[in-house]
Amino acid sequence: MKYAHFITAVLIGILFSCSSDYLDHVPTESIDEKDAISTTENLYVALNGIHRSLYLRYESQGEGGIGGVMIQSDALGEDVVMTSSGNGWYNRDYQWLAHTDANTGANLFPYRLFYRINRNANIIINNVDAAIGPVEDKNVLKGQALIYRAYCHFQLVQLYAKRYQPNTTNHQLGIPIVLTKELSTPTRASVEAVYTQINLDLDEAITLLEEYRRSNKSHLNKQIAQGLKARVALVQGNWNTAANMAREARQGFTLMSRNMYRSGFNDYQNPEWMWGSHIIIDQTIYFANFGAFMSRNYSSANIRSNPKAINSTLYDQIASTDVRATLFDPTGQHLDMPDGYVLLPAFSKRPYTSQKFLAVSSSDSRMDVPYMRAAEMYLIEAEAKARLNEADANQVLFDLVTIRDPEYKLSVKTGLELIDEIHLHRRIELWGEGFRFFDLKRTDAPLDRTNSNHSNTLTSGLLSVPAGDNRWQWLIPQKEINANPLIEQNPI
Repeated sequence: MKYAHFITAVLIGILFSCSSDYLDHVPTESIDEKDAISTTENLYVALNGIHRSLYLRYESQGEGGIGGVMIQSDALGEDVVMTSSGNGWYNRDYQWLAHTDANTGANLFPYRLFYRINRNANIIINNVDAAIGPVEDKNVLKGQALIYRAYCHFQLVQLYAKRYQPNTTNHQLGIPIVLTKELSTPTRASVEAVYTQINLDLDEAITLLEEYRRSNKSHLNKQIAQGLKARVALVQGNWNTAANMAREARQGFTLMSRNMYRSGFNDYQNPEWMWGSHIIIDQTIYFANFGAFMSRNYSSANIRSNPKAINSTLYDQIASTDVRATLFDPTGQHLDMPDGYVLLPAFSKRPYTSQKFLAVSSSDSRMDVPYMRAAEMYLIEAEAKARLNEADANQVLFDLVTIRDPEYKLSVKTGLELIDEIHLHRRIELWGEGFRFFDLKRTDAPLDRTNSNHSNTLTSGLLSVPAGDNRWQWLIPQKEINANPLIEQNPI
């Protein structure tokens, strides 16, 4: 893992450097590592640096932190539609050409990003016990760092390994488990071993953060650990754990009103948001912001020429009384934008385009980035209970959907029909938030873009991919293969 972890000071690239060689050099502004790990006060600076690193611009305009990975993963699905080639960003992801080429920057980006965050989390985990400071602070620091480490391994194993298969021992190659900051050349652990480590980290974090009350939603607390534990359990088919963790994680968060739902998905103080990054004006990354690609109103070349649309077949399944239908315009004219937002004349008007995400203005691409919402927890709980054949699965789904659609009736479906209904609402609810590729992979479902508004030309003919195809595994980046001869490449 020399390439992925070639960072030699605690704050490299997190607070100060965004250059193309951030893995290879220590910026002069970086503080000495001994000082950085000596006290809990200094380790808080490191932790805040990790929070900040989630929305840095890295190698290119298309690498805007976690938001960039969210766009990549949705570009691989069938629910987000590119309406033109625009200025080129994410086109090769959309065509399934980037992640299947080990030499592309798009293939390398998530690998390097998540291992980088992971390494900086390890610096805290490995040193906080010996630091000078209160035990309470040590628990908070270690607990949040453990969540980051679990999150990074979870994202990586879902991308670069074969899917987890419930009710089996998953011996297939996973990803390297990295638990220290030291340079090493580890082999790829099994998928099962990776998930075991993820759960160990989340369980410890839940214990350490029992009493922690965070200052804002960019920080991580017990409920975020529980929410991630629910996601992990859903992938593993641990239905009881998924249902229980999702229910506990969402306590204290209220579902947003219908009016709030249409307000732009851009404010992490929204009562439904559990975890997100707040982008203040002096920390903007301009054309790399999530809003520079996914908002409807920011005047970037990408949005003006390639506004993102919803899959037309999915839109047609949204009830007319459902507020979520108002986030998309079949005409593309967007005459009912919320107050204060405008669509400039230069913007291309295309059918089924989205106004779910709205940036500050046509000249300011900032918008807070959502990583976890209470609605997701309702959907996880409902799906897990449906797979357990528990009678209240329908009620959990009703509790969510009736807030979106007052005309929605309690479902009387059971078994696979109920699960399909839950999956439909999951697609509608989480559109554009980076979930669809992961959901298709975890459920072993094929990609199907046929009979919709996906263009055969823009997709380069990539309208379907069978379940189980090798392309569901991202290739290990070639730079990692070159740096570590013990790493085995995925099949092409």
